[in-house]
Amino acid sequence: MADLITHTNIPGPDDFYEHLIRAHDDLSEDQSHAMNAALVLLLANHIGDMDVIDQALERARHTVLHSTT
Repeated sequence: MADLITHTNIPGPDDFYEHLIRAHDDLSEDQSHAMNAALVLLLANHIGDMDVIDQALERARHTVLHSTT
């Protein structure tokens, strides 16, 4: 079973964040949510390993349920 990589693994993470935010420019809230869902599906397909995808889903859900905001 492969393990989900949780340490910074993107060269230039700030650049990635800027690209992600820019991709949402001029989208309505509904379009932004739909774009996020499409991005998740595209990246999950690219990963292609259900064990890793399950780990990511669990980690993301835990992050949301236990956020302090």
